[in-house]
Amino acid sequence: MANVKFYFGENVPLEMHKVRVVQKLNILPIEQRLEAMTGAGNNTFLLKNRDVYLDMLTDSGVNAMSDNQIAAMMQADDSYAGSESFFKLESKIREIFGKEFFLPAHQGRACEHILAQVFVEPGKVVPMNYHFTTTKAHIVACGGSVEELVIDEGLNVTSDCPFKGNIDIDKLRAFLQEQGSDKIAFVRLEAGTNLIGGQPFSLENMAEVRKVCDEFGVLIVLDASLLADNLHFIIEREEKCKNMSVREITRAMSDLSDIVYFSARKLGCVRGGGMCLNSKELYLKMRELVPLYEGFLTYGGMSVREIEALTVGLEETMDEDMINQGPQFIASMVEELKKKGVPVVTPPGGLGCHLNAMEFVGHIPQSLYPAGALGAALYIASGVRGMERGTLSEQRDENGNEHYANMELLRLALPRRVFTLSQVKYAVDRIGWLYENRSLIGGLSFVDEPKILRFFFGILSPVSDWQDKLVAKFREDFGDSL
Repeated sequence: MANVKFYFGENVPLEMHKVRVVQKLNILPIEQRLEAMTGAGNNTFLLKNRDVYLDMLTDSGVNAMSDNQIAAMMQADDSYAGSESFFKLESKIREIFGKEFFLPAHQGRACEHILAQVFVEPGKVVPMNYHFTTTKAHIVACGGSVEELVIDEGLNVTSDCPFKGNIDIDKLRAFLQEQGSDKIAFVRLEAGTNLIGGQPFSLENMAEVRKVCDEFGVLIVLDASLLADNLHFIIEREEKCKNMSVREITRAMSDLSDIVYFSARKLGCVRGGGMCLNSKELYLKMRELVPLYEGFLTYGGMSVREIEALTVGLEETMDEDMINQGPQFIASMVEELKKKGVPVVTPPGGLGCHLNAMEFVGHIPQSLYPAGALGAALYIASGVRGMERGTLSEQRDENGNEHYANMELLRLALPRRVFTLSQVKYAVDRIGWLYENRSLIGGLSFVDEPKILRFFFGILSPVSDWQDKLVAKFREDFGDSL
């Protein structure tokens, strides 16, 4: 049943699972939400989850596990070294990715740390389709830099381009020619460009990147954290791949890569990660850092229960009924918001629905962090927690100058198998109300600004009393409603 969609009515997606375990949610009155946001320094990362109604901050580590994954956790071999659970996972990695060697890690950024330590040194450059926050931070910390070579269409918020995450092949060839292979640490491809709306790249584009890298003798590293979404979009949008299975496309992408790494907090729906490759020489270079930074080679910072669940989760990712759920529900949410005139990233990507803050609150300059301000406003108006993906997620240069992002997005992640359709509709309704009252939203400024990854724990304050006015308007329109 490849490439089958399950809908009813006017393109309403059907959940292809049933809910058997529930967790109670709480929704605070708006005055308490304002108090909670103030206490969190207007940073959605610093909110207490007990104060959040719908947690759309991320899909990382919060996807729902399947019954088979939970059952597998009870079979774990609790050994520090040589655990049978690890060898099951290693076998599954070889089966799916066709890579001989596997190094476990506690999550994706741990893989990035090891890759940067081994391959990046001062003056080295990592060309890529687009950077991710932690990836760039690790590369810069080792004295390297990143060069973004995504196609021009990738930076158009509104588009009908099916693969906005593609690398521009001409730009890549010209850059490698100009720099010389000695200055290139590796070329990185992110399967699902997180910071520009979860946009995929095509298998054809990846094959073209491989040809160019072979010309210059450069490694390709695939960040497969959002691989599940990218696989769905390749089947859905790439004509030559419509008759390929999920497993066949996964293997083709892996074969085009020298190293594949991933965060299992996304791929596999557990908390962990790892790197797989065929080169024994490269494996040995990275291997010694795993016990130093992560844990022994047969657990790498993961519990053996997570390792068992990951083995099952990777197999489940080869089922299109699993990987199409996220993108289909995201697309539905995007379409509902478009009907209300709300500016969103198109075409719908993976990971979540992305609001275009540059247009939503176009009156707020980038220096006052419009996407961050929109995130604070949405939480106050709804209890929905999103994540800023804009200038706040960048960091200043060595001279202290602000680096303005290409896009100002508020990401509303849809963790897999977590929310019901009524909850998504609630979020859409409150976003629609907020858009109608967008002129009330003002900017934010830093009170306490960390130097690295400031978006995680920086403290900000509103530049005016706009949040009080937002609460007053809410009460005027909704009365005693939460």
